[in-house]
Amino acid sequence: MSETLKYTMIDGIKCFSPDVAKDYTDYPDGGFDLTDSNAENSFWVSSRNRLFKSIVHRYRSPNGKTKFLEIGCGTGDFIRQIVEHDNFEITGSEVYLKGLVYARKNLPGVDFVQFDVTQGRIGEQFDMIVAFDVLEHIDNDLAAIANISQMLRKDGVLVISVPQHMFMWGELDEIVKHKRRYSRNELVGKLEQNGLDIARCTSFVFTLFPVMYISRLLDKGRDKSQSDEAALAKRVTFPRVLNWLLDRFMRLDEALIRLGLSLPFGGTLLVVARKK
Repeated sequence: MSETLKYTMIDGIKCFSPDVAKDYTDYPDGGFDLTDSNAENSFWVSSRNRLFKSIVHRYRSPNGKTKFLEIGCGTGDFIRQIVEHDNFEITGSEVYLKGLVYARKNLPGVDFVQFDVTQGRIGEQFDMIVAFDVLEHIDNDLAAIANISQMLRKDGVLVISVPQHMFMWGELDEIVKHKRRYSRNELVGKLEQNGLDIARCTSFVFTLFPVMYISRLLDKGRDKSQSDEAALAKRVTFPRVLNWLLDRFMRLDEALIRLGLSLPFGGTLLVVARKK
């Protein structure tokens, strides 16, 4: 069993891992500013929120409240999608304090804590834990998965997404400080190794995958003299008409996944697993 962490209060936030709260080793601090200002207008964020919200509702506890934890909640953007649903008792966690400053401003009624999931466990158990595009930022992802598994109640549900296919590695991965992109076998194997049974596994960003692949190829020849923040903004913001068009394509993926299909490849891998 891993350590149950104790917290220290910093700026009114429970900090279970205060030594890394302002470190920003694994994610650029400017990314939180960009997310807070652009999330509502991003086809990618909108699409993943719609899909992940539908998955979370499908697997929530059928009776009573679902005790819910998001690992790596950032500015709280996904929690905003479910916060008004009475059947969720929500905790949001983020390793970096800057994200939590935005999250508390956006959602003052939600319990947010600072927490590095590789260091140990919060002293609670949850019906559902989600980690959307988090694991790829963590060097010791096995420690993170082990601690997540221990924080789940028996038959509890983990919903997790990660970037897929190492051949898709590009400058954007380096800017946002990814450690890896995952294969399906790698992620499934690491989850099963930690007492989790796979209930659902599908790729996402399937319809737009050829466009994504071409953009990664073109990205290799672009100017690298910009700051990471400027380069990141350039890669994740789009003109309104293009953003609308890309959103239409993403809705095809969402519809196929809601029908129960497992898409064979894509930019993202989405897995639902249950604790044995």
